[in-house]
Amino acid sequence: MAIKKKLAKKMVKKPIKTAVKKSAAKTKVAAKKTIKKVASKKTAAKKVIQKPENTQKTLETSLIELIKITSAVLPDDVQKVILEALHREEKNTTAEYAMNIIKANIELAKKKSQPLCQDTGTVLFYIGHPAGFDQNKFTSLIHKAVVKSTELGFLRQNSVDSLTGENSGMNVGPGHPSIHYHQHNKKTVEVKLMLKGGGCENVGAQYSLPETRLDAGRDLNGVRKVILDAVHKAQGKGCGPGVLGICIGGDRGAGYNESKEQLLRRLDDTNEILELADLEKEIVETSNKLGIGPMGFGGKTTLLGCKIGVLNRLPASFFVSISYMCWAFRRQGIELGEKNQIKKWLY
Repeated sequence: MAIKKKLAKKMVKKPIKTAVKKSAAKTKVAAKKTIKKVASKKTAAKKVIQKPENTQKTLETSLIELIKITSAVLPDDVQKVILEALHREEKNTTAEYAMNIIKANIELAKKKSQPLCQDTGTVLFYIGHPAGFDQNKFTSLIHKAVVKSTELGFLRQNSVDSLTGENSGMNVGPGHPSIHYHQHNKKTVEVKLMLKGGGCENVGAQYSLPETRLDAGRDLNGVRKVILDAVHKAQGKGCGPGVLGICIGGDRGAGYNESKEQLLRRLDDTNEILELADLEKEIVETSNKLGIGPMGFGGKTTLLGCKIGVLNRLPASFFVSISYMCWAFRRQGIELGEKNQIKKWLY
């Protein structure tokens, strides 16, 4: 009987020890998992803290690259039209000579990755973005990229104080760079850049129809007359051959803004409005028969393209706003990826 009791005690004690050991093992495993989770959360927290800084730096780098390429390399659609114009000019003429210099300029700037023109112009950004986009933060990074690009020589120190004439050397000040935001339905961010020289900006024009001097009424024929008048007045100034961006309607400010946005269109596209598509083609063909030619030296190439948009207007006003772009048609664009890297070039 005593032996049975001893055996019973041993049988009871053994499972208790095993249970305790198993419980302790489970506690240790759970503790290790807890430590790993805490460590994982800390690592994730660090990544969350670091990510915005990294993506902002990537964005600044992407914007600097956009500025560099826009300043030095003409987009393919512009180069194509310029080469076609060169082949049209008669051999051994001043016009052919001028177009050959333009061609050499394009090739040299691309090869050396240097600005196409000493006047790197007004810096105009056009940003298409989805909802919830932080415009203030993006503007701040654009300013940083412009300053850095100026330091690197991709932009000339062009922007000066209009009252004092003082040049900060940074290309940043009230209204410069000029930044325009548009919300779109895409999930991605698109950044378009245009560098518009002062010479071509000077030969822009705005007409208020009717224009009795030209017998131009408030219709497309009147629009045609004032556009051709602007081309004739330019006489190759503004570094022709050039491209016209035009807005019919709007108020004075909106009209000029839209005329510049028309310059973001590809030269080989076709206007969706049939009447305007016909007018664009006619303006180029007629202008190239005026004999003004490259730089006003005579020849067959006065205009490389014409793009026309339209805005609603008030009954009392009928403005035609004309923006002129020189042959150094510097515009480019990028689509940004999730980490603000350059995902795609738009031109």
